Amino acid sequence: MLVGETVEAESPNPRARATGVAEHLDGRRLERVEAIGKNLLLSFEGGLVLRSHLRMSGRWTVRDRDSSTRGRPWLILRGAAREAVLWGGPVLELNKRAIRRLGPDILARPPDLDRMVANLRRDAGREVGDALLDQRLVAGIGNMWKAEALWQAHVSPWWRVGEVTDEELRSVLEEAARMMRRSVDLGREERAIYRHAGRPCSRCRTIVESRGQGDANRTAYWCPRCQPGKRGEQRPGA
Repeated sequence: MLVGETVEAESPNPRARATGVAEHLDGRRLERVEAIGKNLLLSFEGGLVLRSHLRMSGRWTVRDRDSSTRGRPWLILRGAAREAVLWGGPVLELNKRAIRRLGPDILARPPDLDRMVANLRRDAGREVGDALLDQRLVAGIGNMWKAEALWQAHVSPWWRVGEVTDEELRSVLEEAARMMRRSVDLGREERAIYRHAGRPCSRCRTIVESRGQGDANRTAYWCPRCQPGKRGEQRPGA
């Protein structure tokens, strides 16, 4: 990327410009770039850390400096000969404590499952589907992998964390790590339930349902037979 260079920073997108990120980074040297799950952490001189989370649509590209640009990228970091461009990056956070606030990385080799389970246990009343997306608890799980991992483990997104056993939480996390690592290493994605609302579950043929969950209203997908809404309801093979 541009590690070791002093960068010029610009935010053509009005929403990104309002964050003030570019003006804080302009003229600073980029010291380190680190990926933690779907988070990209860019450390600059002076202790500033930029956290970028791409969600489903964002992307970083590296190209020749002053290349032609169509549209309004969120952030451009220009070096002497190359520049890094962030497109559609809805999460930009500039904070000296950004690294400490992230949970353990789901893509670590191996992932720290014990710490992840302990983090998730902090709020027993929270719905597990919502908790899995909290980057402070587990870094890297996005909405698609949350849906797929819960389905693989027969755990409903609507169960409270306190209703889920440690073994079930570990199973969900193991499935997320396995599928995400396979996607990174082989470029293959397993999709059994994500965006399959209204279609038959590939395991039991029950119609998949979906609705918003949590304060961010991220869409949850689940099979009402494989992943019943109430803890203790019968599941296939149980």
